[in-house]
Amino acid sequence: MPELYIGLMSGTSLDGMDGALVDLADSDAGRIRVLSHAHSPFEAAFASELLALNSPGSNELHRSELAANALARIGAQIVSRLLESSCRKNSEVRAIGSHGQTVRHCPGEFDGTGYTVQLNSAALLAEATSIDVVADFRSRDVAAGGQGAPLVPAFHRAVFGSNHATVGVLNLGGMSNLTVLCGNGDTNGFDCGPGNALLDMWCRRHLDQAFDAEGHWSAGGQVDLELLARLQAEPFFHADPPKSTGRDRFNAAWLDSRLVQHDGEPAIDPRNVQATLVELTAWACARDLQRHAPDALQLLVCGGGASNAHLMHRLAERLPGLTISATDAAGLPANQVESVAFAWLARACILRQAGNLPAVTGAGGPRILGAIYPGGFD
Repeated sequence: MPELYIGLMSGTSLDGMDGALVDLADSDAGRIRVLSHAHSPFEAAFASELLALNSPGSNELHRSELAANALARIGAQIVSRLLESSCRKNSEVRAIGSHGQTVRHCPGEFDGTGYTVQLNSAALLAEATSIDVVADFRSRDVAAGGQGAPLVPAFHRAVFGSNHATVGVLNLGGMSNLTVLCGNGDTNGFDCGPGNALLDMWCRRHLDQAFDAEGHWSAGGQVDLELLARLQAEPFFHADPPKSTGRDRFNAAWLDSRLVQHDGEPAIDPRNVQATLVELTAWACARDLQRHAPDALQLLVCGGGASNAHLMHRLAERLPGLTISATDAAGLPANQVESVAFAWLARACILRQAGNLPAVTGAGGPRILGAIYPGGFD
């Protein structure tokens, strides 16, 4: 008997929203069947507005609510496409797991609890689709003293875990996060630092392009070792897990402050900055894997960064002897992993199962993640 869920994910890369219609009937045995996948790119003006909402600004509460409504409408369109392409009805789908768009992530800050904010009009999405919507996955973990991130390691364990060897799963989205799946069943995970966010920002600034396709631009540059050392000095890289991060820390202002040159020093060539940012991401991810999974023999990579050939090459250079491949090799395409993960987390919520791993997030214990918005009356 099919058990259908939909996952919707828009990450810190701000490239758009992904959706997946998934049959999770055999998910407890680690078998997941993706019936349909869809991607809706964000228009440039909307992506710019989402980026602006990562920082305090004029009338931001009003703008945030309108952005949340727009995200719900994009999500509803994706749901419609998923159902049409798979010849399914909305009544066959148990729930939609809708992550929303993160615009603030400050766990443990300010008052000891902090907060995390994902723009998401789950009520509008439920109204538009007549399907139950599970949203606000991160807040409960933060309320329990956790980082609220990363949340996907439990899913990675279910899908990619091995009883015989340690496997690393690296998500290269706007930020990079690593899951360590130990052969003995233990699971660890944490954010490594920036992934594509700074690379895409720098590419937009200097090439007026959304991203550096396959890393061609960065591949033609030279790493500036002095700049790399300044970037590597960021305390986040040297903190122990559990830890998570976002655009609150790794943003244009963070990079610009480290690009300031002394009097008489020439500015760094933009292409060399891009090459250095690639090296920073490769260094942080490789270093964390070596520190926390020295026995790993395999690294599976997902997220948009898996398509950056130069970044993948730099990872391979820093991790000799490791088999590095996109998650496609393990049966789940790299661009589908996170949307499928939030379908899986929605199921956990519906079944009243814990979705977090306290050893990963630092929460006080297992927690059911998400708030349920009923879809309607049939």
